Amino acid sequence: MRQKLMTATAATALLAFAGTAHADGELNIYNWGDYTSPEMIKKFEEAHNVKVTITDYDSNDTALAKVRAGGHGFDIVVPSANYVPIWVKEGLLLEARPDQMENFKNVDPRWVDVPWDPGRHYSVPWQWGVTGIGVNTKVYGADINTSAIFLDPPAELVGKINVAPEMNDVLYATIKYFGGDWCTEDKEMLRKVRDKLVEAKTKWLAMDYSVTDKLPAGDYSAVYYWNGAIMRSRLANPDIKFGYPKEGYPIFMDSVAILKDAKNVENAKLFMNFIMEPENAAMISAFAKYANGIKGSEQFMPEDMKTAPELVVPAEFEKAGEFLESCSPEVVSLYSRIWTDVQK
Repeated sequence: MRQKLMTATAATALLAFAGTAHADGELNIYNWGDYTSPEMIKKFEEAHNVKVTITDYDSNDTALAKVRAGGHGFDIVVPSANYVPIWVKEGLLLEARPDQMENFKNVDPRWVDVPWDPGRHYSVPWQWGVTGIGVNTKVYGADINTSAIFLDPPAELVGKINVAPEMNDVLYATIKYFGGDWCTEDKEMLRKVRDKLVEAKTKWLAMDYSVTDKLPAGDYSAVYYWNGAIMRSRLANPDIKFGYPKEGYPIFMDSVAILKDAKNVENAKLFMNFIMEPENAAMISAFAKYANGIKGSEQFMPEDMKTAPELVVPAEFEKAGEFLESCSPEVVSLYSRIWTDVQK
């Protein structure tokens, strides 16, 4: 983004930084499940003669706990925005300086000087989206642009709801439902949040990650989940519609970062540079159905993503979305206690 036409000397320096054009060896990626394009991975393997192994995780907390424990063997991780500062503060990430890589010029300016990684010294965009409501409109046909769908569900949906088992997303929506602010320490507010979630959970069917299979199949009639998965569900079943909670919904960006104790650092840097190429970023998005933050990737995107209601936020709901900042340790402790009560 900030780079102009480079001199031959500068170009050579960047290539040396990113790694050789054709490397050998391995790359071990630790990423969210069902989130990585097999086609893109195959292209990377063939281009650089690198064998890629992908290990899945199901939440930011799972990934963080695994790496904290050590002995994990991973080179790359893909944390969400509000978790990146935690990884950096704990010394778990390598300051890989992707901002000096050849393809960094392709990063959309919106995603360069981000609060969780100013100037992008540690991470590059992977995908971004929102957490919202997915409903089978054959089962329920009224307003779905509200968190009431899972917090005060209508009779038609009781016992047919799945909620993402991700603490921050669920607590954020519930706090906003009561008119509060993220990272609040208001004990009275948090008691309401806890009580509402404990009560609402009795009306849910599940808290799992099987949305792209079970929502279109009719196993679930409503979900509070991530927009890309709900788009994939709609493509399988056109009765599925997406709603933006008017009370407030979280916006997320997951970013690729290299672990401080990575064994295959040069291959990891190659991968970082590779996914900032527009055509490769588009392959990531085409698979998982999320936006990616790379300029020029749009021309390589499937046509159905350019106007998808799950990806194009209606103007009336734009202000309801908010990136989740990292809360203080004291607040995280309060939220974790609520989440423990919800999961009982």
